[in-house]
Amino acid sequence: MVNDDPTLTNPDHYRTLWENEHVRVLEYTDVPGDATTPHDHPNSVMVTLSAFSRRLSAGERVFDTQLPAGAAVWIPAQRHSGENTGSTPTHTILVELKDEAAGVAQGTTLGPGRPSGPA
Repeated sequence: MVNDDPTLTNPDHYRTLWENEHVRVLEYTDVPGDATTPHDHPNSVMVTLSAFSRRLSAGERVFDTQLPAGAAVWIPAQRHSGENTGSTPTHTILVELKDEAAGVAQGTTLGPGRPSGPA
C-alpha cells in the first residue's frame, strides 16, 4: 500500500497539532465544496468540532456521511479522498494510532464507525 500522508497530500486541510511515538494528533478543516486528493489514515479516533456532511470515495466505492458536532467516531485504517458536500465548514480532530495499533487499510473499509455521544 502507498502511504500518502494527508499532511503532505492535502496540507491546506490537515495540520499536525502534536505527535509522539504512540499517536499523532491532526486538525482538519475545510469549507463547503472543498475536496481532498487520495490519502491514507491509520486506525484513528475522530472528534467532530462542527457538524458536517461529506462524501468519501475510494475507487468505485462511495460513502456519504453526516456527523453532528461533539461526536467521537472510530476510523478504521483506510485510503480515501473526501469532499465537503454540505453547507457548513468541517472542523475535526483526528488522533491517529501508530505501531501495531495503526492497522492496515482493507479494501472494503470506507468511512467512520458509528458516533458515540457523551457517556
